[in-house]
Amino acid sequence: MGISDEGPANTMARNDIHTPVLLDRCVELLAPALEGEARIVIDATLGLGGHSEAMLERFPDVHLVGIDRDADALELAGERLSPFSDRTTLVKTEYDDIAGALDQAGVDRVDGILFDLGVSSLQLDRAERGFSYSQDAPLDMRMDADSDVTAERVLAEYGEAELRRIFQRYGEEKLAARYARAIVRTRDDEPLRTSAQLVAVIDDATPAAARRSGHPAKRVFQALRIEVNRELAVLENAIPAALAAVALRGRIVVMSYQSLEDRIVKRAFHTASQSSAPAGLPVELPEHQPEFRLLTRGAERASETEMAANPRATPVRLRAAERIRGNNA
Repeated sequence: MGISDEGPANTMARNDIHTPVLLDRCVELLAPALEGEARIVIDATLGLGGHSEAMLERFPDVHLVGIDRDADALELAGERLSPFSDRTTLVKTEYDDIAGALDQAGVDRVDGILFDLGVSSLQLDRAERGFSYSQDAPLDMRMDADSDVTAERVLAEYGEAELRRIFQRYGEEKLAARYARAIVRTRDDEPLRTSAQLVAVIDDATPAAARRSGHPAKRVFQALRIEVNRELAVLENAIPAALAAVALRGRIVVMSYQSLEDRIVKRAFHTASQSSAPAGLPVELPEHQPEFRLLTRGAERASETEMAANPRATPVRLRAAERIRGNNA
């Protein structure tokens, strides 16, 4: 992944720079479900459209439903996918609104679904979006510019206990209490409006011994981003909605970039691939048999070669499943 921070112009340069994570593996896993006539695939996290472009090129009979809450991403992906405009439906919504997106596309079942979770290259590389702790920018962090909640608002309005909770839960930050206290103390003197201000507060509150495990602001910024965009709450709803929409022999592929996301995906896939028969039942009835089978053993990681060529592939965890029962109407 990765793009320049230019405006919508120079799309070709942006496409050249943007490298989708695990592109070949995603296409390989989805291929058995997409080869054939009148197939439907959802790219639930469209971003810059790299994965979508590859699927539309590889499968000439596929219709793509692309979902993103970011209007900028939809505009840029639309330009990139313009050669396939007769086979694409782009929808601005959060990715748990699978049913609503399918309504817009005029279908009720899909053959493949892809999720590439986390912050996109477009959002991360545009400094003014405020996602990065390494570049000074307004504390925004919204994936959807129409949302009312920003990181600045969270830092200004949440109490110390609530800030501590989100740093612990969404950032798995051991110094959550220290950072929350420092933020509240600082904002009493001046509002926190930029990423540089927040980084300075975290730096000052970090003991020297705790500086050995990466940048001290990393987990706080992750926690704020997740809170602002309700990422885990959306994902908790999105995976079951996606599983429900997959047709018989259809497939779902999910790439996560941190353990909190991966746990949600792992739990949902495990439930869908297990028998629902009550304990002690001597014979498993057909209606209790698993609806999905797992296509990956655990979570797959990027190869050393891909990580070297595309550092944003380093934390990826990929899981995939295929529907083996139900939804064949």
